[in-house]
Amino acid sequence: QVQLVQSGGGLVQAGGSLRLSCAASGRALSSYTMGWFRQAPGMERDFVAGIRWNTYTYYADSVKGRFTISTDVAKNTVYLQMNSLKPEDTAVYYCAVDEAGGRPPVGPDAYDYWGQGTQVTVAS
Repeated sequence: QVQLVQSGGGLVQAGGSLRLSCAASGRALSSYTMGWFRQAPGMERDFVAGIRWNTYTYYADSVKGRFTISTDVAKNTVYLQMNSLKPEDTAVYYCAVDEAGGRPPVGPDAYDYWGQGTQVTVAS
């Protein structure tokens, strides 16, 4: 069993930056794939970024060049650094673990464990 606890998020002006954290307990994440998703009201949960522990990263086109996913092995934590934020980035953001450990899948059904979600609001 893996427990994921998210932190970060909040309200920021357009063009600003935020960093989300996702700390895992229960297992070391070095063999797994991590993903970040987001869900706006009335919308589906969409893939944002994924990482195969320090070896492979993948981003949605909408965030490429603005967001960076990274890991801290010692802290068993995954981060999402979000720069040049836009109002359309407003959503609840979720981290997730895929035990299969391959390249990050973009479909949420592939992930086995989820964080509690954190709100990101970008004001125009």
